[in-house]
Amino acid sequence: MLNKEITVKSEKIFEGKIINLRVDTVELQNQKYAKREIVEHKGASAIIALNENDELILVKQYRKAVEEFLYEIPAGKINVAEEPRECALRELKEETGYEAKDIAKIYEIYSTPGFSNEKIYLFKAEDLTYTATNFDEDENIEVITISKSEAKKMLETGQITDSKTIVGILFWLNM
Repeated sequence: MLNKEITVKSEKIFEGKIINLRVDTVELQNQKYAKREIVEHKGASAIIALNENDELILVKQYRKAVEEFLYEIPAGKINVAEEPRECALRELKEETGYEAKDIAKIYEIYSTPGFSNEKIYLFKAEDLTYTATNFDEDENIEVITISKSEAKKMLETGQITDSKTIVGILFWLNM
């Protein structure tokens, strides 16, 4: 039988702009104690954006944490007092230059629940209109579009490794 871990102590280690780090002491079902390092994140939204040709819009950008250029669906952190839907629309416009008349929520996923509480809200958008990009000052992004066959090949060859993007592509391929 599975039991919840009971937090008996929580210590904030770091508070940052994007994440916080805390260490929790938890009591286990066998009355033993363990430490859990938890990355706190306010959440993010990501968007499966499909153009008029049913092509997926991706962004390619350098990710310092993994020291690689990654292909990703447009995404970003949810700002204070911002709803996930608003965040998805904002990030789509900022990163790709596209606006969507409406979007639909597809999934809510946890990125890495073993050590982080980050929840990603995944949306789908169609009926897009191009305006202009509005990158954050620290963003250097290339926007590309791919067909379903290109997406399959990129997954099979390991060109796409970002988990939210893989979830989004698998959803799109099975629509």
